[in-house]
Amino acid sequence: MPPAALAAFHQSLAEYGYVEGRNVAILDRLAEGEYDRLPALAAELVRQNVAVLVTTPTTPAALAAQAATRTIPIVFIIGTNPVEYGLVGSLARPGGNITGVTGLVAEVNAKRLDLLHELAHNASLIALIANPLNSAEIREVERAAAVIGVRLLIKPLQPSSRNRQVHFW
Repeated sequence: MPPAALAAFHQSLAEYGYVEGRNVAILDRLAEGEYDRLPALAAELVRQNVAVLVTTPTTPAALAAQAATRTIPIVFIIGTNPVEYGLVGSLARPGGNITGVTGLVAEVNAKRLDLLHELAHNASLIALIANPLNSAEIREVERAAAVIGVRLLIKPLQPSSRNRQVHFW
């Protein structure tokens, strides 16, 4: 998590009377971009009987947390539609033990493609660099490409030192 976001997280906790080291412990787990490690990390935190799981910033992290527990509260931060992935029953009433924030990136990315096509209307091939695990986002952009009549070349995003920060708390 970026330092500014982590600072805001600690500040928000403090506003509700929670101070790390005094009355709350934050157990941070990193998957280092290796999504296959997420289920084990989530299961480890569940075994430690944490009070809440907070996942950032990926859908796979939220799915791993959901698979690990149906009783411990889970808060996610994702860019995709959590209904489409079965994380929640609906945006208005998530249900179960999970809730969170979404940027609905799939819908936004489809609009970005549309805007790009308006700017470069002669382009017949457009490349998309995407996390292959974000299939809903890719499907939305593929639909948008079909509607506007352009070919879409999809290249998988390769983990790097800049995008390897997948956290469980």
